[in-house]
Amino acid sequence: MPVQQPISHASEAGRPRWRWRPWRGPLPFLLPWLIGFIALTIIPLFLSLYWSFTNYDMLQPPQWVGASNYVQLVHDPLFRTSVINTSFMVVIGVPAGIVLGLGCALLLRRPIRGSALYRGAIFVPAVVPSVAVAVIWIWIFNPDYGLLNAALGVVHIKPQGWLASPSLAKPSLLMLLVWEAVGQIMVLMLAGLKEIPGELYEAASLDGAKPLQHFRYITFPLLGPVLFYSLIVWMIFYLQFFTEAFVATAQDLGEPVNSTLFYSIYIYQNAFQFLKMGYASAMAWILFAVTMIITVTLFRLQRRFIFYRGEQRA
Repeated sequence: MPVQQPISHASEAGRPRWRWRPWRGPLPFLLPWLIGFIALTIIPLFLSLYWSFTNYDMLQPPQWVGASNYVQLVHDPLFRTSVINTSFMVVIGVPAGIVLGLGCALLLRRPIRGSALYRGAIFVPAVVPSVAVAVIWIWIFNPDYGLLNAALGVVHIKPQGWLASPSLAKPSLLMLLVWEAVGQIMVLMLAGLKEIPGELYEAASLDGAKPLQHFRYITFPLLGPVLFYSLIVWMIFYLQFFTEAFVATAQDLGEPVNSTLFYSIYIYQNAFQFLKMGYASAMAWILFAVTMIITVTLFRLQRRFIFYRGEQRA
């Protein structure tokens, strides 16, 4: 197939002058995506930033109020409740998912009988839509005929309210999210474990190292990049998770007693139930700022603790 040469025109100095004609290159193929990206991402992004400084109910034109929305958030008790609830999920959910995912990977990395079946069973929640996962767990948590209370009844433990209990609603949703995350984390950990040279374990065994020492001095340090990636991805996920909490508490968002009023749920309520789009936009930008600060901080700290293969340090 002949190669199309760029079109050139002789300049006054006698040297070729190159002209790029994007309509003959990749631009026509990128144009549909580019239009969608600008219309559905860039424009809404700047509109939400503008709305965060306005009083906008989506029925009347926005009215500029400056930083009033941000000041009001400081004095909003429901805002503080949503921050506390979301922080609970992040602080407990992220480490729990990573530890369980790593544990499953360590158990299933060996070629034992049925290991492929076990891996598939653990990974299944990752490919099931979040709405379907939430509906399944609503049935499991049902206080009258739920599977979880039925299992407790076998060991003579009284039924629990789960999603209907203020003290158990957050742990119940946390259980749902960790179950959904473990399979994805396990696959990442298995990939990272396969990249660790077996010669390192053999050399350590010859020196008398035990399995626990293998993990501490070989596995854990060399899995650092995978662990760091999982930390960043799931921290962002837990900060803004919405679908599972929305489906599980659809009849009365945030209940019981605001125990499931997470940050994203409160943004949704302000925007589409209370018609306070300016207020919701301010909340969204605070979430964006906090996510960026945490992410940048973790990237700076990882230089001290995460080591990459082939990297040389002074």
